[in-house]
Amino acid sequence: MKKLYSNKRMIFSLVLPGLLVFIFAILAPICLSVYYGFTDYSGMGQATFIGMENYKTLLHDKSFGRALLNSLLLAIGFICIQHPIAIVVAAVLDKLSGKAEGFFRCVYFIPNVISVAVIAYLWKFIYNPDFGLLNNVLKVFGYQGKINWFSADNAIWSVLIVLIWHGFGWGMLIYYTGIKNIDPVLYEAAAIDGADWKTTFLRITLPLMKPVIQINVTMAIISALKQMETVYLLTNGGPGDATQFAANYLYQQAFKAFKYGYGNAIGVVFIIICILVTVGLNRIFAGREND
Repeated sequence: MKKLYSNKRMIFSLVLPGLLVFIFAILAPICLSVYYGFTDYSGMGQATFIGMENYKTLLHDKSFGRALLNSLLLAIGFICIQHPIAIVVAAVLDKLSGKAEGFFRCVYFIPNVISVAVIAYLWKFIYNPDFGLLNNVLKVFGYQGKINWFSADNAIWSVLIVLIWHGFGWGMLIYYTGIKNIDPVLYEAAAIDGADWKTTFLRITLPLMKPVIQINVTMAIISALKQMETVYLLTNGGPGDATQFAANYLYQQAFKAFKYGYGNAIGVVFIIICILVTVGLNRIFAGREND
């Protein structure tokens, strides 16, 4: 084995396939995006170099600013609503056993295996002001009006509810896996010392889940920034820019408005934001561990 690892040709042959995939699937597209971000390319014809004009336009683009604000709201929703519930549900599932544990684990994960198109049209019917389930439920409780859930005031909150609900299964499953990897001996020792469920959760489960929480929070924020399919099928960013998100706005500019260069500039800014968020979260969690 040592002889094999000391063979440079063998090492190169093992690394080469992954390196080629990284270069052609990730690095090369990013480099092309950076290049086109400095041009006025429309997707057809010649690309003219215009320097920083696309980025200067972005600074004053209210639609892009609204997209980032909506992404921030979704990230807050993920971290403050979805994840706390997901951790509690995962902890409760861990206490179950047998068929009940497997059944509820599958039930919570079902939305994540359903097509995004199906999810979007399902919620469109739920939100429908004329015959939608939500308004009919409100009628049962005495409310006789018709709420337009996709109005300018309500649309963003309606979309956020769908996105938070749809992504719940992944967050729960990651936390559930993290809890399962905690040594049961620690819980047994806590039980012998007379610790109740709340104390065990706060003093053992949460502290040992910090690496998992870090990964899940990072993934949640990046997911909030790159939301596209569900938003596109539900509202396509409307009404106006009320439900606009960065990835959906990029698609509109690049492939509908034929501002391919401007769309790539949005993509470059998006990549930079994701990198900064990842580095910042890593430093925050590293600082807490040192404390």
